[in-house]
Amino acid sequence: MAVRLGIDVMGGDHAPNAVLRGCIDALKVIDQDDTLVLIGPEPIISAYLSEHGINDSRIVIEHAEDVIAMDAVPMEAVRNQKDSTLVRMSVLGSKKAEVRCDAVISAGNTGACVAAGQMNMRRLPGVHRPGIAVTIPAFHGPVTLCDAGANPEPRATHLWQYGLMAEVYARKIHGIESPRIGVMNIGSEQSKGSGLAKETAELLRNTPDINFIGYIEGRDFFAGAADVVVTDGFLGNTLLKMAEGLAKSLFQAIGQEIKELDPELAVKFQPVIKQIYAKNDYHEHGGAPLLGVNGVMLIAHGSSEPRTIKNAITTTIEFVNSGLNDAIIERLALAEKAMQGEPV
Repeated sequence: MAVRLGIDVMGGDHAPNAVLRGCIDALKVIDQDDTLVLIGPEPIISAYLSEHGINDSRIVIEHAEDVIAMDAVPMEAVRNQKDSTLVRMSVLGSKKAEVRCDAVISAGNTGACVAAGQMNMRRLPGVHRPGIAVTIPAFHGPVTLCDAGANPEPRATHLWQYGLMAEVYARKIHGIESPRIGVMNIGSEQSKGSGLAKETAELLRNTPDINFIGYIEGRDFFAGAADVVVTDGFLGNTLLKMAEGLAKSLFQAIGQEIKELDPELAVKFQPVIKQIYAKNDYHEHGGAPLLGVNGVMLIAHGSSEPRTIKNAITTTIEFVNSGLNDAIIERLALAEKAMQGEPV
């Protein structure tokens, strides 16, 4: 299936060059029928493509000059900067676009991506609030964390839906037949935790046909205790960034210790360390989908490099072809009926 991708060229700390370089690199791996719609200032994009000798029919330029700053107030920026690259991207990814994109990607302001997605792409039928689903590698396999920053003050029903949507994601994308779902908490005992955690756990516990394992603690996250971890956007984003920082500093420390102990041994271990680090490097995964929007939006890291954008493009094509959204709609509808005592 041919896929048309809209990419916010001006999103991210290293835009536009890193984004454009990543798009050029992606031309080598996408199909001949796929299209990259580059959204940004036409003169800048055209000059960059010309400078690098790129004349490919798979690239289309969508002119937009305004840029939402990384530190802008999300909802205010989306409402006031309707001609920005990020907002134009979300419109192209919506059902109302005359020539729409099957998916969109931005490394820009995360809050603005979420706001623009809800405002222009709207929500899937039955979805209360979209959530960001991040894949975090662990020794026993990938862990899907939802939410990682879209909804810092959710209701229990929002978290309940995040668990269901992330369950579908883990099945369709990671190939886990019956994902184990856990709620992040300060303890594994049912008596511990906030009212939100307890209410969320109760909803999941009463949901039929779900592999809910209860609460998990922070130390269980990387121990293979669960395949899906549900939490609010504030804690989820904090946990994600802490994991990124820990992985980077840990590998630096290991490499330095080996180098000081035996320089020759360090040279032998270098390929192994690089291989392990690559599995824990967010640049390799490209970005995280905003689950629940009526379309496909991938939010890449603000510090995305060319390889991050290239990987985001290939990952997004996989999402489009997976039928993820149809499966989410069906899963939520069946769960809602079951919770209300209706036959399914």
